[in-house]
Amino acid sequence: MTVVGFHFASVNAEKKEPIKGKVNINNNVAIKKVDEKELALGDGKHKALNFSFEFTSNYEPKIGGITLLGEIMFMEDSKKVKDILAGWKKNQSLPKDVAGRILNTVLNKCNVQALILADQVGLPPPIPLPKVKADN
Repeated sequence: MTVVGFHFASVNAEKKEPIKGKVNINNNVAIKKVDEKELALGDGKHKALNFSFEFTSNYEPKIGGITLLGEIMFMEDSKKVKDILAGWKKNQSLPKDVAGRILNTVLNKCNVQALILADQVGLPPPIPLPKVKADN
């Protein structure tokens, strides 16, 4: 599988209340829809799968949140595209290797964007950041 496209369709970050006390951050990513696409590359047409996703960071108590909606497109051979699409239509599931590849790519892009958005609206980072430990 080869990534041939990625974009955000919607980006939303909101801080509802001042931060007080302990904040729990729950991150989630979900595939919402899978479509087959045909790409014209070079002399021929190639099969691709377009995965719509939703990434969320919810801050508890309800002080804010981040929601990113987007799409990622993978190119694959025709037989595998049909098999993946059939599995999705039947029970909205993907083969583990495909799901892992898609979700890891989405997480890599979304975590960076969520980190930037959290900083811009004054929310704590949605992912743990490395810290330097000073020895005394």
